[in-house]
Amino acid sequence: MKILMVLTSHEQLGDSGHKTGFWAEEFAAPYYAFKDAGAEVVLASPNGGQPPIDPNSQQAAAQTNETVRLFEDEAALEQLANTLQLSQVTADGFDAIFYPGGHGPLWDLSEDPLSIGLIQQFWEQDKPVAAVCHAPAVLVHAKTPAGKPLVAGRKVSAFTNSEEAAVGLTDVVPFLLEDKLQELGAHYQKVDDWKPLAVVDGNLITGQNPASSAAVARALLQQLKH
Repeated sequence: MKILMVLTSHEQLGDSGHKTGFWAEEFAAPYYAFKDAGAEVVLASPNGGQPPIDPNSQQAAAQTNETVRLFEDEAALEQLANTLQLSQVTADGFDAIFYPGGHGPLWDLSEDPLSIGLIQQFWEQDKPVAAVCHAPAVLVHAKTPAGKPLVAGRKVSAFTNSEEAAVGLTDVVPFLLEDKLQELGAHYQKVDDWKPLAVVDGNLITGQNPASSAAVARALLQQLKH
């Protein structure tokens, strides 16, 4: 079992003057779920090398058992510091692709032609595509082989408008995921803010927020068992 995890290379939080990147917990929980299940995990990002970690996800209040494990795991940190460039990977040889969130993907991975192409390759090869929190932004330009939005008519979840408002970034982000996915014809699903939700629609697996990352990883592993 071989899983590709794709991380953002974007670190500027719009024009707010603050930093962003990927959310540590949304990487750590799935990473260890996959590793502990015996999977080989390969990491990639648009620029390669060290992807930016959202500083807020490194604060004490944001820590979980998995993030503590990550920040003490020299092998994992070394792998994270040396992600492949997206241009170096294809869907061939992988069983699934997973995108951790954080605000970064709203800017780079949502528009990155290599990432969009990768998602479409996995989809056409009937392999699971998973994303959590802000990472479903990577799906907004992905198309089916018939040329329709990949999310159209499918159940998906992602960070809600109310969660974005709660973190005060409604006017900073380039678009609101809840609105964008609905515009594309997705059957958008959500629960109360900050509660876990993983949504499975065939090979498309998405989660609402950081609390959903482990559930999305488990759903992906379950899909691979089938």
